Amino acid sequence: MVQYKIEEFCALRDGHRIYCNIYLPLIEGEKLPVVICCHGYGGNHTSSEGYASAIAKNGMIACCFDFCGGSPDSLSDGSMTEMSIFTERQDLIAVMDTILSRYKSADGNRVFLLGKSMGGAVSAITAAAMPDRIKGLILMYPAFVLVDDIKAKFSNVSEIPDTFEQLGLTIGKIFAQGLLDYDIYDEIRGYDKDMLIIHGDRDGLVPLSYSEKALEVYKSAELKIIPGGEHGFYGKYAEKAAEYTLEYLKKHI
Repeated sequence: MVQYKIEEFCALRDGHRIYCNIYLPLIEGEKLPVVICCHGYGGNHTSSEGYASAIAKNGMIACCFDFCGGSPDSLSDGSMTEMSIFTERQDLIAVMDTILSRYKSADGNRVFLLGKSMGGAVSAITAAAMPDRIKGLILMYPAFVLVDDIKAKFSNVSEIPDTFEQLGLTIGKIFAQGLLDYDIYDEIRGYDKDMLIIHGDRDGLVPLSYSEKALEVYKSAELKIIPGGEHGFYGKYAEKAAEYTLEYLKKHI
């Protein structure tokens, strides 16, 4: 296994500071693949530390960061009432650009996105917006359900209050207003490279059917179903997800 070090840095998006941890393999003189890990709704950079460590031990750069307003515990600027999947897409692009400009060992031709839950949805729409820049995509229980959740709550923009509760957290109108007429599956079909979806068959928050539908939309996707896996992988389920992730990355780097 490769030794690595962890460094902190900040990216900027519209004056907002984005807190990042980057895992740098101690390999001299080589351009290395980059895997950017995106946390889910209400999470932060710590949720992907295990995956980032495994990736770095296998000779690839990994980065975990906090979306602006991504959770009450975020070390980045902004509040949850200012956050949407579209602001998070801009955060992700800013992090990617900063890594490629800051770290000479980062290979801009081999950038992968690893997104969990809502971070999976954000990774998917980011990859679709710039497929030439994203070498590969790994989505863990991606929250494509979030569009239907908002449409079930509000029928038009006038019904959306300035703030509202979603899954026990307070978010803002900006989160919902862009989703009422949004077709996320039509959006993500713009990414046509090989990609991987990992989903548990006991996910009670994002039903497996949403990933099965994505499989029909993507031109070159594989769905790995983890028996017994719920929303969020821990223990043996996380180990299996890491195994699938490393298999995919090694095949495509």
